[in-house]
Amino acid sequence: MKYWLVKSEPYKYSWQNFLDDKWTYWDGVRNYQARNNLKEMKCKDLVLYYHSNEGKEVVGVAEIIKEYYQDPTTEDDRWVVVDLKPVMTLENPVTLKTIKSDSKLSEIALVKQSRLSVMSIRKKEYDRILSLAKKTK
Repeated sequence: MKYWLVKSEPYKYSWQNFLDDKWTYWDGVRNYQARNNLKEMKCKDLVLYYHSNEGKEVVGVAEIIKEYYQDPTTEDDRWVVVDLKPVMTLENPVTLKTIKSDSKLSEIALVKQSRLSVMSIRKKEYDRILSLAKKTK
């Protein structure tokens, strides 16, 4: 199993929209590195859902339920999507500020490759973020 982080601007597709829909395909990726990450995703991989630009925080966990296929929003066969379903809403969202200030997360792609919308993360980073989400504010 691998672990991932995807970013969405909440005004475009929020965690609440995702919960309401019960699943979605992850479309609109137009960066080759992010596209290659989508191609590496396997069913049952876990994904941290991050609100970018507004909020700047990890808000939930999703699961890959269908591996990559042609992005239905374009005829350009270079672009792909995967299907995800929500698994869990974080009790306490983990902010980018918290992530940046945590020495155990100093190498996370969210900090090192901040513009990438789909990124791989290590299990220890995934576990650390979930641990931070359980702490009371």
